[in-house]
Amino acid sequence: MNSDSGARRPARIDLRAFRRAPLLGVLVGLVALEALALWALTAWWVLELLIDTPTSMGGAFALLALTAVAAVWVSAITVGALRGRPWIRGAAVTWQLVQIMIAVGCFQGIYARPDVGWALLAPSIVVLVLVFTPKVVAATSHEPKPDAD
Repeated sequence: MNSDSGARRPARIDLRAFRRAPLLGVLVGLVALEALALWALTAWWVLELLIDTPTSMGGAFALLALTAVAAVWVSAITVGALRGRPWIRGAAVTWQLVQIMIAVGCFQGIYARPDVGWALLAPSIVVLVLVFTPKVVAATSHEPKPDAD
């Protein structure tokens, strides 16, 4: 089979980037945990829809769809961070700001859950700091060169 078929090979994970910027590994770990939590929440929503009757079926499906889309998005950020892609910085900042807004909502109101608020707020602040760390910026600033065959 000809390797010049025009098909683009998937980028590989560059482990040297993690040696140069160990904080990139911390960033990947935190974002991966957020993605896993979103997948678990998506599975929980599906289970809840199967065993319980929601007050609003449309609202329940909308929340399920939003959670699934967020899980896919944060998973993509994780994979992009593993590959050192530059676009992950903007995507990670956007997701962390969304998560901070949700955390702020958890601190107030009749159904306030400060424990959930802190669980969302603390990693968001850490990820925001890590995204702007000079070594992480350097590790995710350059597009990888295509592999020579």
